[in-house]
Amino acid sequence: MSEPDLAQRALAAARRDPRLGPRFHPSLIEADEAGVLTIEAEVDSVAQKKLVLERVAAVPGVAGVVDRLRVRQTARVSDDGLLDRLRRRFAEDADFAQLRLIETEAGRTRLVRDVPEASGELELEVREGVVILNGAAPGLTCKRLAGVLAWRIAGVRDVVNGMAVEPPEEDAPILIEEAVRLALEKDGELDASQVRVGVRGATVRLTGLVRSAAARAAAEVDAWAVLGVDEVVDEIEIRP
Repeated sequence: MSEPDLAQRALAAARRDPRLGPRFHPSLIEADEAGVLTIEAEVDSVAQKKLVLERVAAVPGVAGVVDRLRVRQTARVSDDGLLDRLRRRFAEDADFAQLRLIETEAGRTRLVRDVPEASGELELEVREGVVILNGAAPGLTCKRLAGVLAWRIAGVRDVVNGMAVEPPEEDAPILIEEAVRLALEKDGELDASQVRVGVRGATVRLTGLVRSAAARAAAEVDAWAVLGVDEVVDEIEIRP
């Protein structure tokens, strides 16, 4: 299969998903001789970003995907502004109190907060609206929560979570479930006790009752933001 043919097959696969459809128009989609696909586009949400990546990666012949998908923002925030918001968010969150905080800006790295006998460290960087997380997390749940909190910052276009997990931890659906539950509990838009979470593979199923459409939407957004989640089935009912 030629490179242009592979790119067109990948585009067609993405558009077959009704949540994307023919309105999905990447500014760039091309494949190289090795079958590595590069795709660049603005999408409306983290959910759309993940759906595109899943659909194109599943096309026969695609050996890998270079992800240049960014979430569209109604108002752009400067990298300095985003870094400031991230710094405050993580400095104030109790779940990250035992991590050293480091930030990199304009090629310079500085220690923001030192912690005696720290359980890990979180390094923050922002480039053109893309948040880059590095450092070492004490567990997969901590790493996943860092990504969720970064996505919640208004103006963030993408999150690249490169945190290592030390000591290494073998992933499992129960750990994805734990991270989704924690993300829901930290969301002030809903009562997390009314939402049930089930995970099979990389698919999250949400059930239960909430009082508004906004709360239901918030729960789904939280689940999509968790690293490792490839699909969210939202069966939450609304009962005011």
